[in-house]
Amino acid sequence: MSDIEDFLAMLAAERGAARNTLLAYGRDLHQAEELLGGDLANATPAQLAKLGQGWSSLAPSTMARKISALRQFFGFLVDEGEREDDPTHALPRPSTRRPLPKILGHAQVEALFQEAEAEAQSDRPEAVRMLAMLELLYGSGLRATELVSLPLSAVPRDEPFLTVTGKGGQARLVPVSKRAKQALSRWLAVRPTGSQWLFPSRTKHLSRVRLFQMLKELAVRADLPPEKLSPHVLRHAFATHLLEGGADLRALQTLLGHADIATTQIYTHVDAARLVKLVNERHPLAQSRRSD
Repeated sequence: MSDIEDFLAMLAAERGAARNTLLAYGRDLHQAEELLGGDLANATPAQLAKLGQGWSSLAPSTMARKISALRQFFGFLVDEGEREDDPTHALPRPSTRRPLPKILGHAQVEALFQEAEAEAQSDRPEAVRMLAMLELLYGSGLRATELVSLPLSAVPRDEPFLTVTGKGGQARLVPVSKRAKQALSRWLAVRPTGSQWLFPSRTKHLSRVRLFQMLKELAVRADLPPEKLSPHVLRHAFATHLLEGGADLRALQTLLGHADIATTQIYTHVDAARLVKLVNERHPLAQSRRSD
């Protein structure tokens, strides 16, 4: 077997790598070998440095994945005594800047809620459920998975908090607004009985895929572009609009369930962009230049 096949066999045997992972790593390593035009295992630092030219059109995330595969491959060769040096220090460094999250403006959020509230006036269970879920996505900043997997026991009775299990099984308390509590009460009055889930389906609980579909369908009825709406977008809107209102970044970190404050800081860039636009449009100097 080649060194690449040996490496993939090690990933499968010792790390229990999934088939898709093995296929992706194998593809990345063989493509790198083709770009170099020789045996990848014997590549020099100078040769690896040239890979950046062949990867110039790739997205930073794709390049980062390829670099990760190469680092692990050469680490394996060193561990196995096939190489004495690790040449991956010469690999190109992809941009690590995270893209700014998509958000909805206040007017768009208002249009969305107006449509959901108008439909819920019919007391149809589907419409009341949609309103309750919308209130929790935008009003409490829940992730899609956190929302659909809420057990019935998580609904607050006297306390204005919801117990949510987030990433890594970490539980946190999220505040529930008066509006959300009212929407939940309306949903509980029409919700089918016999399930442990707050938003049950025929077999278990509502799926993330169905939640995405329902939101996009609501966006169409509210005359909003459906591609702009998702549970993630509503969570981003929750965070950004709180910051605009003066919320503390640490408090926002707790509300969102972020383990690292650096993850929350992305929203400061969104708010900063809004402030720059505000200065450019509303500052007296900007006004005077337009009049000139």
